[in-house]
Amino acid sequence: MWLVVFVVGYMVGGTVLALRQGNTEFLMYGFAMVVNIVLVLLVHARVRLTATVLWLLALWGCLHMMGGTVPIDPEYVIGDGDPVLYSMRLRPNLPRYDQITHAFGFFSATVLCWESMRVLVGARSRVALSVCAAIMGMGLGAMNEVIEFGATRVTETNVGGYVNTGWDLVSNMVGAVIGGGWCLVRRVSRVPGGGGDFS
Repeated sequence: MWLVVFVVGYMVGGTVLALRQGNTEFLMYGFAMVVNIVLVLLVHARVRLTATVLWLLALWGCLHMMGGTVPIDPEYVIGDGDPVLYSMRLRPNLPRYDQITHAFGFFSATVLCWESMRVLVGARSRVALSVCAAIMGMGLGAMNEVIEFGATRVTETNVGGYVNTGWDLVSNMVGAVIGGGWCLVRRVSRVPGGGGDFS
């Protein structure tokens, strides 16, 4: 219940803020968010994702919605980018908000892949399952970059150029590898889709 309130709240709030700002780019990403939510619900209906994964994905969505709409002081935009949260870098040697969001997001996506595979594939090897989940997380991260590239061909965006794409891919990989490692040591006593203990 609280998860639904949280997701609906930030989706409505972010959309209203984007409309007030005339932020057409963000409205496109808002539509992509709705598609992603539907896809997660379809996966959840099949494999019964844990509350942990659902909250990770919900928080990722919130970070994404805030990133494109919350304005910041231009002094925190180091290099190119619009003065919104996605462009924020507190110090030149620290990652941008965008890169942290990418790492967290594809950490979450990797855990989603892990939970899905152990139900759908029935894999029993913890190492093999974690490695495959990390690879799938990186693949989803690469697909995200393809979608972002497509967006730059259609309209003006705050996505950034080649260097930004490279850092996004690195951030995606870091998140996916950490996610795979976390899944390797994670203890989940039941298979959500119905099965026995996971060993």
